[in-house]
Amino acid sequence: MDVFKASEAELNWFLAQNLKQYSRLRNFDFGPDKRNNVSQLSKYISHRVIDEYNVVRATLGVSTFERAEKFIQEVFWRVYWKGWLEHRPTVWSDFVAFDQQDKLSSQKDNKNYLAAINGETGIECFDFWAQELRNTNYLHNHARMWFASIWIFTLGLPWQAGAQFFLKHLLDGDAASNTLGWRWVAGIQTMGKCYLARAENISKFTGERFDNARLNERALPLADEKVHVVQPIDYEVSTKQKFETLLIMDTNLNMLTRNETKNYKKIYVMSLANASRQIAISQSVVEFKQNLIKSAAQKHPHCEVLDAREAKQVLGKMPGCDVCYPFIGENLDFLHRSNDVWNIDLNFLRHHEDLFCWRFATKGFFNFKKNIPAIIKTLALS
Repeated sequence: MDVFKASEAELNWFLAQNLKQYSRLRNFDFGPDKRNNVSQLSKYISHRVIDEYNVVRATLGVSTFERAEKFIQEVFWRVYWKGWLEHRPTVWSDFVAFDQQDKLSSQKDNKNYLAAINGETGIECFDFWAQELRNTNYLHNHARMWFASIWIFTLGLPWQAGAQFFLKHLLDGDAASNTLGWRWVAGIQTMGKCYLARAENISKFTGERFDNARLNERALPLADEKVHVVQPIDYEVSTKQKFETLLIMDTNLNMLTRNETKNYKKIYVMSLANASRQIAISQSVVEFKQNLIKSAAQKHPHCEVLDAREAKQVLGKMPGCDVCYPFIGENLDFLHRSNDVWNIDLNFLRHHEDLFCWRFATKGFFNFKKNIPAIIKTLALS
């Protein structure tokens, strides 16, 4: 299956059939069999089989900005989260350290933790979502917020353990959106402002599928005294080819469809197996990523799939290679760790669209949101 054609077909179907009602119905979780009110494109966008900018461009090709504003904002949230984390990489490294310090391991004897991941808490909605996540590798965005809130404030579990549970099972698992989304629910992303799941709200937006939740609706936000200093980004960083070989990780697959790849003699595309990861993912997610990169490799005549175990033999013999920048997260961590052994010149290529948008991602989303019309104009998305 050509995943690029599949993602484009799904986007076009959503824009034609359901964009008009998106703003009105997007917060409703009608269940796994009734997802027409949302696009479900996140599994493609998180791997950039189709990127956020092309989604916005396609949207504005069939609608005015005013009519599609809410959908466009939701798409840009992903760009904003990436930019925010790029400015504060220690947020990610601290999250990863939670497991490395055996704090997650200590949860394995926590009855609440075991009940939560197995969907056996006795909270009907939560247990349903836990099973849905494990079985389908997807949750509605509103359900993710409710789930995280119940995990943190009703079950009293560490937000980091919940964020890792999501990363393990979500097809669209993303270092920025996932980590920062859990921090936001906990009340440490926007300090002092948490998200509390309420039984009445869950009942309303699930079509009264769940209406007897016993939740802690008076919890206070979590406290976090750690200050993550904003680090500058070099917005003038080179985006031009330096070597004849290009490496693409599974977070930027549509690079293979861009004109920038036409002059490379060799292109490698890679997705990490659990042996190369800091946070393990489920076998179904591993296989999804492998299928994506196999399909992506067919888009270019000089491209082949590279196993992380083979990288030392292949890349380690080169003076250097260009790398499509994979963003803060597992892939970038892997490259830094590996290059301690390879010791080659990794020339990271960043998309000019990302660099422009990240200028507005140093503060809260409100500041970013007010600049969306300027972003659309500057990047010629309409």
